Amino acid sequence: MFGYVTINKPELKIKDFKRYQGYYCGLCRSLRMRYGFTGQLALNYDMVFLAALLTGLYEGGEFLSMRRCALHPTAKHMSIQNPYIDYAADMTVLLTYHNLLDDWMDDRNVGCLAAARILRKDCASLREKYPRQWNSMVEYLKKLHAYEEKKGKSLDTAARFTGEMLGELLVFKEDEWAASLRRIGFYLGKFIYLMDAYEDLEEDEKKDRYNPLREMKEKEEFDVWCGQVLTMMMAECSREFERLPILKDIDILRNILYAGVWTKYDIIKKKRAERTGE
Repeated sequence: MFGYVTINKPELKIKDFKRYQGYYCGLCRSLRMRYGFTGQLALNYDMVFLAALLTGLYEGGEFLSMRRCALHPTAKHMSIQNPYIDYAADMTVLLTYHNLLDDWMDDRNVGCLAAARILRKDCASLREKYPRQWNSMVEYLKKLHAYEEKKGKSLDTAARFTGEMLGELLVFKEDEWAASLRRIGFYLGKFIYLMDAYEDLEEDEKKDRYNPLREMKEKEEFDVWCGQVLTMMMAECSREFERLPILKDIDILRNILYAGVWTKYDIIKKKRAERTGE
């Protein structure tokens, strides 16, 4: 479901792109150091955004280094390390573990079950360290599966479960910024859920899987309507984001929220147009 919250590279300055690479590399390294190669495979752009968001908000001390890696062996790249990147790594593994279990429950994918079992030991410690975040994931899956089983028709209700869960993951600590972070996560989570439903619509129809958009596909100007709904979600998310006192890497974060999240949407929309001939 995740992977939509990324940058629009052509719109970023070179220095900002290098900083973004630094967050990506730092999160990759943190996953490798804390959870090994399996954890590293869970790396996703959404949690890079979380790392940058929390770093910009709290501006804690960071350690910068230039490193090579297996994927980029010929040149060194900036790597950023700080407590917020480590937190994003923990949330990446927590999120991945539950998503793997969700995929196993939906499709009986043995590979997903095997991967989840590898992460199980690490997740035991995460459950103790982050009970609020862990419980939000458990409740999210419980509510979502119950709603899917009864084939709920409310798009807003189905998307809200993801929003509530992501809101809890964005909250690093309960302080004066927690409410804003929850609201950012809430609207961003709803956007992600709706994007995923929009992208998977045809496949879900073929496999007769639940998708709240199936009931609305025949709606006049369906694609335009989907775009309007997604725009409203990101407008609310961005409005809340602008209330935070963030200066550090603000251009990167705004690039993601105002342009980057639409990169994947444009690709999906183009593919849908090619399939339908519109």
